[in-house]
Amino acid sequence: MAAVSTPHGARQDAAANDEIDLAALLGTLSDHKWLIGAVTALGFALSAAYALLAAPVYQANAMVQVESKTPTLPGLTAVSQALTDSAPQAVTEISLLTSRTVLDKAVEDLKLDLQVEPAHFPLIGAAIARRFQPSTGNEIASPWFGLSRYGWGGETLDIAELEVPDDLLGKPLTLIAGPNGSFELLDDQDQRLLGGDAGAIAVGGGARLKVERLLANPGMRFEVVKLSRLGIIASLQNNLTASEKAKDSGIILLSYELRDPDLAQATLESITRQYIRQNIERNSAEAANSLEFVNKQLPNVRRDLEKAEHTLAQYQSQAHTVDITLDAKSLLDQIVSLDTSISQLRLQQAEVTRRYTPAHPAYKALMAQIGELEASKQKINDRIGTLPQTQQELIGLTREVQVSTLTYTNMLNQAQQLNIARAGTVGNARVVDRAVVDTSQPVKPKRALAVAIGTFLAGFLAVAYVFLRKMLNRGVEHVQEIEQIGLPVLSSIPMSAYQRDHEKAGRKLRAGAGNGKPHLLALDAPNDLAIEAMRSLRTALHFARLEASNNVLMICGSSPGAGKTFVSTNLAATIAQGGQRVLLIDGDLRRSSLHKVLGQDPRNGLSDLLAGRIDVAAATRRTPIENLYFIPRGEAPPNPSELLMRPELGALLKTASLQYDLVIVDTPPILAVTDSAIIGRHAGTALMVVRFGLNPAKELALAMQRFEQNGIDLKGAVFNAVERRHDTHYAYGYEYRSGA
Repeated sequence: MAAVSTPHGARQDAAANDEIDLAALLGTLSDHKWLIGAVTALGFALSAAYALLAAPVYQANAMVQVESKTPTLPGLTAVSQALTDSAPQAVTEISLLTSRTVLDKAVEDLKLDLQVEPAHFPLIGAAIARRFQPSTGNEIASPWFGLSRYGWGGETLDIAELEVPDDLLGKPLTLIAGPNGSFELLDDQDQRLLGGDAGAIAVGGGARLKVERLLANPGMRFEVVKLSRLGIIASLQNNLTASEKAKDSGIILLSYELRDPDLAQATLESITRQYIRQNIERNSAEAANSLEFVNKQLPNVRRDLEKAEHTLAQYQSQAHTVDITLDAKSLLDQIVSLDTSISQLRLQQAEVTRRYTPAHPAYKALMAQIGELEASKQKINDRIGTLPQTQQELIGLTREVQVSTLTYTNMLNQAQQLNIARAGTVGNARVVDRAVVDTSQPVKPKRALAVAIGTFLAGFLAVAYVFLRKMLNRGVEHVQEIEQIGLPVLSSIPMSAYQRDHEKAGRKLRAGAGNGKPHLLALDAPNDLAIEAMRSLRTALHFARLEASNNVLMICGSSPGAGKTFVSTNLAATIAQGGQRVLLIDGDLRRSSLHKVLGQDPRNGLSDLLAGRIDVAAATRRTPIENLYFIPRGEAPPNPSELLMRPELGALLKTASLQYDLVIVDTPPILAVTDSAIIGRHAGTALMVVRFGLNPAKELALAMQRFEQNGIDLKGAVFNAVERRHDTHYAYGYEYRSGA
């Protein structure tokens, strides 16, 4: 029994309302499950290969503690507190850690500006070399398949010195190992620069090279790159990570990632060592500067003290008095204390002025303290002003002596402290954890994660491709879409696996000469669902032709690829097998393929008949199918349309309609050429073949308009190559076969 399509009106209504049809989306995914599965499996295989073959990357870690700085001058605690609040010290220290000054020393110590990489076989060579386990220290792997230019494990190249011209900086040079430690160096254009032996300095081509140790098979190649100092420092800054463990904790975590775990550890160790050394030097220099400042102030303070002592002694001698009252003594102690504090703060002001601007919070805090002390001092001075003149002068002179004495004593102590601090400076930073690398746990690649992401990404791309193709493919997939433009569908012909293979065979036939045998689905698979649909079309066509003016049937299409040749040949064969005499005429004089499908010679066909070179009997030939006769295309004419417009075509079709039960004419696409419009005027019935998912509804409407303009009334459409789709809900899952 013929297959019948079952349209799903409710689903179309939902699409018309622009609602998301979840069932249709799932149906689309189900239709392409094999494609999605294959792409996902490919993604899994590629990501798994990457996880297995990618070189591991190791991470070196270290921890540094930065303590708060103590003031170099006594009494600066409040100022330092204000300074700490306004500028986090860890941020400054992290900037110092990653500065060019620190990194440059590490680059110099470890020769990081010199990179050496052995040449490995593409894709798998590096993985093979990593898995080589030498039994002795100098053992190297033998070349695989004689490919000695690649390293297979155990190779070593230590370069003690390399100098190249500026134009070769950053460019890959090639070092080729020779026998017994000899080598030669090529530039980036494979031109020889120099040659020599390990342990000796080689010079040539503006380059200078000393290889300390070379262990490799003769012919093996190494890639050697001399980088600029700034370039490698920038690379270090990008790969070095420094962060404070917790806010205001002063604990800085450092990490550095590299494929070589030993080099990663050595690099981070060198960076922390250089940072600690510079921290100590910086603090020592700071103490030295403060000591220099104090030593410069000491002579001035001593002169002030001596002057004050001399003035007091003179006054006591002139006034003949040495005693002051108890009240005056109390005021004197207070004002001396205030003067001492003010003096110390003034000293600090000079130090702070040297380091900060007046707008700095530390400077402002210091000036606020001085202002408060000056206000208190003024109050005491007002009280002193009420005492007798002798007591006032005596208090003033005594105050000068005591203040100068205290100031001088404090500065002496300070000088001693700074001297001791400079000699024993240890810095305010220390290494808590030295650089280490966990070689058992590389940080990259995360193999399981890489496989999961690769598989998911491949599946996602496959699904996206399916939906994108679905969105861009505007070909009709429902019978209703064809009928909505006013073209009734006489039959839906399903796409079967045999039909798909048949079409592939047809393309091969079109690509080459036929083998003399017909390639018809009606002969090769008479029980196929597509042929069952042809029989259904035969029945529908019988009723459609009841009012036709003649028995000439034209099969056409809107554009190439609709399958009109498939429909014409198999429909003709099916009707002929039913006992009717059928004449099949190849009306496509341009790109005909009917003769190849039927295994016939195209010569002496329709074009020759219309040109009068042969008669109808010579053009008509039998086919292996009983009751089916065939007129091929003939010689390809230069003017097919003009040839078809000759009256010989009408005479041919009129004669044939009398001799045969049905005359089927296969014609070219109407939107491509006008041939079908010319032939259609002689045909009593015209059908248009529409291919599932190929022909858009607008194209079909335009084709109908073209036929109507030429006075041709299409009787209906044949919906060809309809595929089983879960989203369209076409069902062809049942057959009716004869039993045993």
